[in-house]
Amino acid sequence: MLAEGRWPEPGDDVPPGVPGFIGSAFSPLAAAAAGRCLERTPEAAGATGIVLETAGDRDSATQVAELVAAGKRVGPLWFFQSVPNSIAGWIAARWDLRGPVVCVTDGGTDEAALLIGDGDADRVLIVQVEADQAFARIVTAGDEL
Repeated sequence: MLAEGRWPEPGDDVPPGVPGFIGSAFSPLAAAAAGRCLERTPEAAGATGIVLETAGDRDSATQVAELVAAGKRVGPLWFFQSVPNSIAGWIAARWDLRGPVVCVTDGGTDEAALLIGDGDADRVLIVQVEADQAFARIVTAGDEL
């Protein structure tokens, strides 16, 4: 493992906002943990993929259910699995990562191993988001996945 980052760490209060992502802490948590990890990662050539592992954004799901129940319009950012996929893409764009982006409910390390083993990525940023916390780490082919 090259580096890791998490949210929260000692002294943290509220994760920094992410423009365009509102109504849930899910995306700021993922972005904060990924950013910390990537800031601590040595520069390397090659493609860095992203695997975002989560059971989903419960706050967003609750808001969508409330909108549907009230007969209100649901915007595309709230469509099923849009939140995890959108923030994974945002992280890739923000950090200029050039590898594949994958979202899974479990098996993030297995997916990372496949991306590295197939030659699709030289290293993989695995971001795990659960409830009010996130953990990110960068793994490479030499790591025990």
